[in-house]
Amino acid sequence: MHKLIAAMTGLGVWAAAAANAMTPGGIAMQPANSALAEEVHFFHNIVLMPVITGISLFVLALLIWVVIRYNAKANPEPRKFSHNTLVEVIWTAGPILILLFIAIFSFDLLYKEGVQPDGKQVVVEADGATTEFVFANDFSEGRMISRPDHLQVILADAAGERVLKRRSDYRVAGLGDAEVTVTFNTPPSAGDRVIIRGGRSIDNRGDIVLAPSVTLKVTGNQWNWTYTYPDYGDIEYFSNMLPDDQVSDLMLRKLEVDNRVLVPVGETVRVIVTASDVIHSWAMPAFAIKIDAVPGRINETWFKADREGVYYGQCSEICGIKHSFMPIAVEVVSREAFCGWVRDKQTEFGLERTPEELAAEPLCGDAGAVRMADAAAAAAR
Repeated sequence: MHKLIAAMTGLGVWAAAAANAMTPGGIAMQPANSALAEEVHFFHNIVLMPVITGISLFVLALLIWVVIRYNAKANPEPRKFSHNTLVEVIWTAGPILILLFIAIFSFDLLYKEGVQPDGKQVVVEADGATTEFVFANDFSEGRMISRPDHLQVILADAAGERVLKRRSDYRVAGLGDAEVTVTFNTPPSAGDRVIIRGGRSIDNRGDIVLAPSVTLKVTGNQWNWTYTYPDYGDIEYFSNMLPDDQVSDLMLRKLEVDNRVLVPVGETVRVIVTASDVIHSWAMPAFAIKIDAVPGRINETWFKADREGVYYGQCSEICGIKHSFMPIAVEVVSREAFCGWVRDKQTEFGLERTPEELAAEPLCGDAGAVRMADAAAAAAR
């Protein structure tokens, strides 16, 4: 965790999250572009910094007190004892309590970063009369939804989406069972969409994080990156730092690449990372990601971008003489733009996809048009 925060702070000194938000000389971390990054910022700013500052001031005060109280002039006759039970208990128990306090926040954050979200949602078009909707609680044992906060009910109409409140808008029955029933107090209007999300992957905003809909494979090489999209016919390409003469912006000369990573906004992206030669590290401060790329091993993490834009990172593991020539550029776009890019790449690379394979593609295929729509329609009653 300390390496992640250090990487986020260090890169933030001279590169902000987006190309149009550069902050030369800045000392803060890059603006967060995900709920997980917001949690990392909270951990650093609200938990670690007060603890570090408090310890530093306390030690400084002790040093000043010792210098003044126990110098040769103020204390010409030194004391002869060498132990004090109370002091030894305090300086042993104090750090333990401080570490336990930090662990409360850090363990939860590390768990969220290391475990892939598994939330799912069903979407049903209301008919104006139905009030009961069924959500299949088919998660693995130990991950089944069993509490009210494991469920979110959203109503989408012409005015937008609105998160409903339990009791005042709906009731829930069957938590912990194979099927969970959501009963509306009044039937939704015909044509409105009822969205039910369930799962134990909950971010700091109280929202349920859905299972990954896009998988990105990252391979570190000396000295560039290989990106692969296995869900879309193994689209694969290299990403190299652009030569200085092709970048007009001085701040971007060590960050811009010839082929950016493209991901859709608001979607959970699973990132699997490895290397072909030596250890690299894929670091994206705006998404609170710093994960080692180790030859012969697969590491994984995830992120879900809140806003569109271009975000920059770098290799954060010294990997050779051109370590500083391995920038990372992630462009977050709309779902429509992402799917258009996927189709262009499939054509460019000559990837032949059967109609069945195209239909089964997440987000861009028929199966991803409305996630879980068919299952929702069958489950509603």
